[in-house]
Amino acid sequence: MLRLTITALLAFTLTVSVQTAQAQVYTTAVGARLGSPISLSVKHFLNESNAVEAYVGTRGWATYRWFHVSGAYQIHKPIESVENLQYYFGGGASVFFWTYDFDFEPGQNFSSTSFGIQGYIGLDYTLEDSPVNFTLDWVPTIYLGDGFNTGFAGGFGALGIRYVLK
Repeated sequence: MLRLTITALLAFTLTVSVQTAQAQVYTTAVGARLGSPISLSVKHFLNESNAVEAYVGTRGWATYRWFHVSGAYQIHKPIESVENLQYYFGGGASVFFWTYDFDFEPGQNFSSTSFGIQGYIGLDYTLEDSPVNFTLDWVPTIYLGDGFNTGFAGGFGALGIRYVLK
């Protein structure tokens, strides 16, 4: 997953660097984070460089599913050599609600809750002639939980696609 994220980040940077339009300033945008996990997102700028993002999402496989609520504070800085492109970094927190259903072991079904402390590093690009915003980020997470879901997880991140409201 990390290689895929790095490859996508480089491809996105190269694609955007070919374009030279001036950046569109936005205050609020809503949309989706397509990655791990898949989420609905709203991002709101508090001022020119500081933003908050809130998102909810889900992920699962055959034997388990989880739902999460996340919030982040992000600081944006322009990349001077490429118009319309900013990098951002920040931190946030999440709560994860897990459900496990081990069909092959009767009586092994249970639920759990974990909390996450998250870091953010990514790119933010807004189209000039269209109310569309793209982000690509990596979100390393430290789980704090009941012992089952604890420790570091480095496989989180997403391609965000949002509609600019204002």
